Amino acid sequence: MPRKPRMRPVVWRPPRPRRPPTGAVSPALPPLRLLPLDGAGPEHLALDASGNLLTGVADGRILRVDATTGRVEEVARTRGRPLGMHLLPDGRLLVCDAYDGLLRVDPATGTVETVLTAAAGEPLNLCSNVTVTRDGTVFVSDSSRRFPLHHWKGDILEHSGTGRVIRWVPGSAVEVVVDGLQFANGLCLAPDESFLVMAESGAYRLRRLWLTGDRAGATDLFADRLPGFPDNLTTSRDGLVWVALAGPRNALLDSLHRHHPALRRALWALAGALLPDPRRTTHVQGRDAQGRLVHDLRRRAHNYHLATSALEHNGTLYLGSLVEPAIATAPLPSAPGDGPGEPPGVNGVPRGTRSSGGG
Repeated sequence: MPRKPRMRPVVWRPPRPRRPPTGAVSPALPPLRLLPLDGAGPEHLALDASGNLLTGVADGRILRVDATTGRVEEVARTRGRPLGMHLLPDGRLLVCDAYDGLLRVDPATGTVETVLTAAAGEPLNLCSNVTVTRDGTVFVSDSSRRFPLHHWKGDILEHSGTGRVIRWVPGSAVEVVVDGLQFANGLCLAPDESFLVMAESGAYRLRRLWLTGDRAGATDLFADRLPGFPDNLTTSRDGLVWVALAGPRNALLDSLHRHHPALRRALWALAGALLPDPRRTTHVQGRDAQGRLVHDLRRRAHNYHLATSALEHNGTLYLGSLVEPAIATAPLPSAPGDGPGEPPGVNGVPRGTRSSGGG
C-alpha cells in the first residue's frame, strides 16, 4: 500500500445544516428489502436496457442483478475498485476505477479496456463518477489529487479542495472544467442537459455547472448546508435528482475543521482508525430541477448503512453501499401534494429512471 500522504489541514467553518420545511417532505424511508450479493460494496448502481441492475464490488467484479429475483451474474472483472458507472447506448459501460482511471466494459464479452488515465498532465488519482451527454461528451469526477481511496477520510479531514471534474470528448481534447472541489463525487445531468450537478462530499453541498445558454461554463450552488455527506447522484425520468447521503454530519469533525490544524495533523499521524466513522444511518434525498427538497427519506440503519447510491425506477428505490454485501430496495413513498391513491411522484407524476451517471 502506498505511503500515507502527510496532512496539510485548512481551517474551515462548516455551515449549520439547513432544516427542511416542516411537513414539506416525506418523513421516513420504508423498511428495506435486501438483494444479497456474493461480494461487498455495491458503491454505485446503473440500469441496463432490460431493467437489470449493474454494479461493481470491492474485489473488482462487475455484477448484473435481476431486480425481481435477485439473481446475480458476473459480467466482467477489473483489476481495481469499480465505483461510478454509466451505461452507453451500445450496451457497454463506462466504469470509474478508483485506482486505474476510466474503463470501458463490455458486459456481453467481459472485455475491459482503459480509456482515460490523466487530465491536464495529472493522473486520475481517485476516479469516482461518470456521466455522458446524448452527444457523447463524457464528464468524470476525480475526488482528490492527494488521497487515494483507501485514505479517503484524509481528504475530508484536510479540506484542501483538490477535487476536479473533467470533460472528455472521445477522439478530442481532455479538459478540467471545474477545479478546487471538496472531494468531488457524484455527477448527474439535468434531463434537458442544460446543467451538470456535482456532489462535494467534503463541503456538504451540490454544485451546478451550466452547460448551455448565457451561463454556460459558470458554476453556482444547487443545494447547500446538507445534513450529511453527499455521494452518488442519479436523475429520474421526471427530472428529480437523487442524492445518497453516505453518513450524517459529525460534530467532532466539524469542530476539528474550525480549530488549529495541528489537531488534525496529530490525529492523522496517530492512526487513521481514530478518525470518526459515519454513524449507521440510511438517508437519501430527492430534489427538483431547482434544487428544492421533495423527498427526505431516512431510517436508522439496522440492516443497511453507508448508502452511497440511490436509483429510482418504476416507483422503487434501489440503494447501493460502500460496505454492505447487498443492494437494498424500498417502495418510493408519495411526495407531499400527492393525493390518496395517486402513484408516487411530484404532484402525482409517475416516475421512472433516466439512465445517468451517479458516483
